[in-house]
Amino acid sequence: MDFVLTLLNDDIRRVEEQFREDLTSRVPLIRKVGEYVLASGGKRVRPMMLLLSAQLTGYQGNAHIGLASVVEFIHTATLLHDDVVDSAVLRRGQDSANAVWGNEASVLVGDFLFAKSFSIMVREGNLDILRTLSDATTQMAEGEVLQLISTSDVELDEEHYIEVVRNKTAVLLSAASRSGAILGGCSPEEEEALAAYGMDLGIAFQFMDDALDYIADQAEFGKECGHDLLEGKVTLPLIHTLNNCTNEERQKVAAIVEQEVLPDEDLQYVVLLIHSYDGIGYTRERAKTLIESAKSHLSGFSDCPAKEAMLRLADYIVSRNH
Repeated sequence: MDFVLTLLNDDIRRVEEQFREDLTSRVPLIRKVGEYVLASGGKRVRPMMLLLSAQLTGYQGNAHIGLASVVEFIHTATLLHDDVVDSAVLRRGQDSANAVWGNEASVLVGDFLFAKSFSIMVREGNLDILRTLSDATTQMAEGEVLQLISTSDVELDEEHYIEVVRNKTAVLLSAASRSGAILGGCSPEEEEALAAYGMDLGIAFQFMDDALDYIADQAEFGKECGHDLLEGKVTLPLIHTLNNCTNEERQKVAAIVEQEVLPDEDLQYVVLLIHSYDGIGYTRERAKTLIESAKSHLSGFSDCPAKEAMLRLADYIVSRNH
């Protein structure tokens, strides 16, 4: 990531300044909660993808800064709402906003960030980008509902799980890449290639989160091992395990995930079962395949620092440990 961060250093600094400016409100709590979440250690992958796509396609203006701020605002709003839905108490290793200020404040500040995002998009005046990001936001809401109705569903298969991931997570990364391409005025084919790059990378990003959830230390990853299972989320490592385990093991897992309170010994049983059927290894391999697909979408672009950074960003996704 050092190469990427060095290349984008000035732009990322300007985006961070834009965050602070766009959080201006007559209501102090909005700024306090917004700054708390935005400063909590996010990787800024979504703004990076927009900035890099704009660079790759030769954009020379300043609109990319405001729009990079927009995609992070949209992402942050979904985090605030997610944590309320999930009754989360930790986010990136620190107390979640809802644990500090309560569910009501978290939902309402999330609403503010969504509204502010659309205000900024209208200010930038590009109808194609407004359409791209508003469509993505709609799909993300659909993804959240898809995930909700899939809670504790051990019948969830890989195809339908990928649909959840595509809508809930990957669509915003795809929209960020497409927005940068639109700014650069590239061809429709190049725009689609960059959108596809973002989609594949976004699904791979979620798969890596799925794998890390079952192996990462809380101090590294910012949440306890097996957190997804505690929330009733059936993710790819478990789906793979359920596809390969015995009928008796499957029935036991089904009984465990339906419990409202998950005892430590039950959590450990599922974690060990996932390891015994190599659910982590399978998920990592699926992520690596998607990353190679993502990188292939860049083959039609000329070699340049932005392209190199996008290739390295893709490799970083599958090498990270938090």
